[in-house]
Amino acid sequence: MKIAIAGYGIEGKASFRYWNTPQYELTIADERDAVDDLPEGVATILGEGAFGKLDGFDLVIRTASLNPAKIMTNGKIWSATNEFFEKCPAPIIGVTGTKGKGTTASLITSILQAAGKTVHLVGNIGVSSLEILPIVRPEDIVVYELSSFQLWDITKSPSIAVVLIIEPDHLDVHMDFEDYVAAKANIRRYQGPRDVCIYHPTNEWAKQIATANQGDSLPPVRYGIADDEQAYVKENTFFIQSTPICSVETLQLPGVHNQENACAAISAAYHFTTDAAHIEKGLANFKGLPHRLEYVTSVNGVKYYDDSFSSATPATKVAVDSFSEPVILIAGGYDRGLDYTEFTSELAKRPNLKHVILLGQTASTLAARLRESGYHSVSEVDSLSEAVDTASQTAREGDVVIMSPGTASFDMFKNFSERGDTFKEIVRSL
Repeated sequence: MKIAIAGYGIEGKASFRYWNTPQYELTIADERDAVDDLPEGVATILGEGAFGKLDGFDLVIRTASLNPAKIMTNGKIWSATNEFFEKCPAPIIGVTGTKGKGTTASLITSILQAAGKTVHLVGNIGVSSLEILPIVRPEDIVVYELSSFQLWDITKSPSIAVVLIIEPDHLDVHMDFEDYVAAKANIRRYQGPRDVCIYHPTNEWAKQIATANQGDSLPPVRYGIADDEQAYVKENTFFIQSTPICSVETLQLPGVHNQENACAAISAAYHFTTDAAHIEKGLANFKGLPHRLEYVTSVNGVKYYDDSFSSATPATKVAVDSFSEPVILIAGGYDRGLDYTEFTSELAKRPNLKHVILLGQTASTLAARLRESGYHSVSEVDSLSEAVDTASQTAREGDVVIMSPGTASFDMFKNFSERGDTFKEIVRSL
């Protein structure tokens, strides 16, 4: 069988290792002219238009972020996610949404591990799914963080689908927002009569996804409210099915949005453990993910948080709303040519927003829009080091400094991780 590995990044390399057996004839295709770490002796199709030259292959394994429409082949288009769903012997809890996927998937994993289960966390947040496929047993549980890219052409849905808030994102890759939502909807589309879908109680796009596949499947249920007997918060306590679980203070993550993520996680995990002690321990054990409102340190009574993962404006608004203390916000970055009017207008209304420090390609645009909205406590700087220095001079004891850019990192950094690591290094040197 002739197989093309379309895209040779992290996932492409994992796919190559998985299919690199004597029974398959492999070719690596990539639109880059030069690709690092190419295996010796393996055929390649490189350069612009490479994905349009894949006729003659029985199978084309696309990397997640590669739009299937870009692949021209008379063979079958497949993916690592499809292969995993086809071969995995264990139940899969799939988590999708625009933001919060990684946190929710990690919370589910932590709860189930506290209950003594063998759990495999895969997707962008965990290891490559194909790497762990050989060791997954039927009695294990898989938690799969699923992006729109992974769901694009999936042919099976998980046993338990969790749909968080859906908002416009990745529109530089998807044809439009409808295409983005349609990709997300595959998490629910192929569910069977005993499969479960849990979705956000107020987000219209999450509801659209959850309710689209009625058929013979179980009716979808909402987390975060008491009506559907899933997890919710009342009187500073997590409940499920009217049963108290633990105080919300058990959760180590700031913000109401993380309480919602915890409700989604508890609702999903409850299908495998109903022990309140296990749930409480799982919530307490998880300290958060890197670059997602990650606490860095306190300096002179000022707390610093790294939220570099927030590369879209809705996440930045959520970050500011996560604190009641006065917030000094560091934002800005790569310019995708978006209209920031609505974002800055809403940001300007935040009563706890003390000062905004802007950098990167979007700095001047964001500053202008904030001032047009009547917000004038704004600084523009040339570097992240200057931004942190300005924040430390502006902040007073009891304030919170958050780097939550609301934009991508590519103008100044390789990726959001490098941006976040640089921020933490600068803060720790104060």
